[in-house]
Amino acid sequence: MDRRDILKGMGLTTATGALGLWGLPGEAQASRPSVFNGLPQVKIKKVKAIVTCPHGIELIMVKVETDQPELVGYGCATFRQRAHAVVAAIDEYLDDFCRDKNVENIEDIWQTTYVSSYWRNGPVLNNALSGLDQALWDIKGKMAGMPVYQLLGGKSRFAVDCYSHANGSTPEEVAEDAQRIMAEGYRHVRIQLGGYGALNLADKADFKEAGFGRQDDNYMNQRTYLSMVPRLFEHIRKTCGEEVELLHDIHERVQPMDAIRMIKQLEDYRPFFIEDPFSPENIGYFELLRNHTTVPIAMGELYNSPHEWINPMSKRWFDFIRIHISQIGGITPAMKVARLGEWFNVRTAWHGPGDVSPIGHAANAHIDLAVWNFGIQESVHFSDTLREIFPGAPYMKNGYMFVNEAPGLGVDINEKLAAKYPLPEKFNYNWTQVRQKDGTAIRP
Repeated sequence: MDRRDILKGMGLTTATGALGLWGLPGEAQASRPSVFNGLPQVKIKKVKAIVTCPHGIELIMVKVETDQPELVGYGCATFRQRAHAVVAAIDEYLDDFCRDKNVENIEDIWQTTYVSSYWRNGPVLNNALSGLDQALWDIKGKMAGMPVYQLLGGKSRFAVDCYSHANGSTPEEVAEDAQRIMAEGYRHVRIQLGGYGALNLADKADFKEAGFGRQDDNYMNQRTYLSMVPRLFEHIRKTCGEEVELLHDIHERVQPMDAIRMIKQLEDYRPFFIEDPFSPENIGYFELLRNHTTVPIAMGELYNSPHEWINPMSKRWFDFIRIHISQIGGITPAMKVARLGEWFNVRTAWHGPGDVSPIGHAANAHIDLAVWNFGIQESVHFSDTLREIFPGAPYMKNGYMFVNEAPGLGVDINEKLAAKYPLPEKFNYNWTQVRQKDGTAIRP
């Protein structure tokens, strides 16, 4: 749908004659029904949450409906750890706040929504705002008859280079998985032992025998992890060669000094980047890390606020900004982050796990295609069920992510099919619960 189609739906015709605003002849412009400063307005009529959970992963989307029934937009607001709270924020607050606003004024809507709760930069409201923001960009692309990346400046590359995850309980298993991924065309592989941070790989967890915590809490022996990762890198380099780029995620689960020491040990294996060495609470250690190693660092998955990234980026304390774009409020702020990074040689590496909807992955990819300082993107493989729920989802080929060329973000939602997979009443917290041998909680 482009502007001509929208205006036809508003009762405007395209007679012959000189083209004016929105590519319409002057006599058609004279009859447009709602005008401000010479431009026809399309108004928001409803903002609502759409939820689905086909594989046990809660996905939350925002649908923006306008006074033109065929013109709707979709955005990703997925925060599965607090899914029901995000749904309430969308349906009970954003819907009322956004009614009758001009759908084209994305920046104004973002800014006013951002401060509407007074307290801001929390993940629940930021995700709700992100869904709204992405949906508005989706609508703007449909009105312009262009993919969103064109509105962001056009392509800086033909496709989005991605990395995939190689896992195993031993270096040999990880190497085998990495070789499989390389055979699929990937040039970048993230290597992990036992998932995130070598969980449950080593000796028994004393806290479980003592009845402390929950029996399904995860256990991590941090010493075992710190000694195994350099051996993992050594084995992967010997097995897989020098051409493949290797990534690794510490996931913030060791003490800062231990992380610095281990990262220094990895220099000879030339990591593409090491991700999340410190928790957001320990952000002050980045200056020390930068002064002690040349290994590239990626950070930002848990960031919600510009107060967390502006200073480190401007001081070049890390090399890749890895924020989760729905956690900071959508495409509008993510583009500002990317532009900031361009001036300090900080490249983008948006967070793109399985608990991001296909719409969210499309938003990542559209930004990736447009910004000059793109670094790398986390790959994703959607099931047949998800592709049926989200027609037009991005797809992978030879290690690259592609988006379709439809106007907007290019992804639709089959709402009837999505409704067959409702959200669970309770969230499974198991993966966030990690403890030391004595039961001390480890922050992810």
